[in-house]
Amino acid sequence: MKVLHPTLTKVPWVLAALVLVVGVLLNLFAPQPYTGLPLLAAAPLVAGAMLSFRSALAVVCVTCVVSVAVDIERGRPATPLLVDLAVVGTIGVLALAVNRLLSRQGRDLALARDVAEAAQRAVLPDPPRVVGPLAVAAGYTAAHAEARIGGDLFAVQETPFGVRMIIGDVRGKGIAAVAAVAVAIGAFRQEAEHAPTVDTLGRRMDEAMARAAAQGGPVISTEGFTTAVLAEVSVDGEVVSLVNRGHPPPYLVHDGRLVRLDPSVPRLPLGVGLGDIAPADPVSADVVRLPPGASLLLVTDGVTEARDRRGTFYDPVASRRMRRRFRDPDALVAALTDDVGRWTEGEHEDDMAILVVTRRDPSHAG
Repeated sequence: MKVLHPTLTKVPWVLAALVLVVGVLLNLFAPQPYTGLPLLAAAPLVAGAMLSFRSALAVVCVTCVVSVAVDIERGRPATPLLVDLAVVGTIGVLALAVNRLLSRQGRDLALARDVAEAAQRAVLPDPPRVVGPLAVAAGYTAAHAEARIGGDLFAVQETPFGVRMIIGDVRGKGIAAVAAVAVAIGAFRQEAEHAPTVDTLGRRMDEAMARAAAQGGPVISTEGFTTAVLAEVSVDGEVVSLVNRGHPPPYLVHDGRLVRLDPSVPRLPLGVGLGDIAPADPVSADVVRLPPGASLLLVTDGVTEARDRRGTFYDPVASRRMRRRFRDPDALVAALTDDVGRWTEGEHEDDMAILVVTRRDPSHAG
């Protein structure tokens, strides 16, 4: 549960008290026929919208007492006094009803978010810490604290062909995005065990996702796609093969340097339904050496499209804070997350997923 700063919790009380005091002063000193009754009636509304039910009830009761006391002080007849009390009391009851409604809606919304988050966690669990010759770390940052689910995905799986992984971004948000993530992750885990090459893996995922989209009803080709980077680290950890399907390129991190690994052949995202424009060549994946201690950094566009106040895009290669050696993949994930947050001053416009795999150095083992 998020705990508010003590100063913030006092603001509604201060506002309700201020409205009440100003209403009293206007009642006592304003020239006829002006009165402070509207502000007196506003105090319960402020309390009902911003305070707990008990606190709002206390404000309503105090306001009713104050209304009667002010009218007696001014010597008003019984009938206007009762009318003023009826006005304040009626608005107070409405404020309490609004308070109950807002509270119920808040609970329902929190429950829906918790269910959606649990669904996302079920289809997108944390990857294992160690897979084959690799140490693994991942991070996920939602664009807004209130919207904890999105379309970013990642997975790491050990296969007979080596360690295979995916990072991607499906179009959309919310429950629909979770369903699309489930399809993408399911297709990856199924085909990763059998596809002989990472390029073939991408083609089979493309076919599986296109079938799933077709079974769900008519889908415009540009609406139901998933950008992704598919990677395979060889069994010995020496090389990594990459296939980029319309996704931000990954980075090779080694000896304090970041190198962006742009694809040699442009490819369409997964699930578009138009087929891959790359030739049907089993060696069409990009192959890069992965020295001991080096890391492969995979990100979603929440990183590459993060902007500062001037609208400048974040570039990890150009960031001096990223030009250092990292002791493990967790440190790299934390450093990149902090650096993007510093660049945007905490104002993320999109969800941000980070996946790092580091080739373990046998000389540093134990």
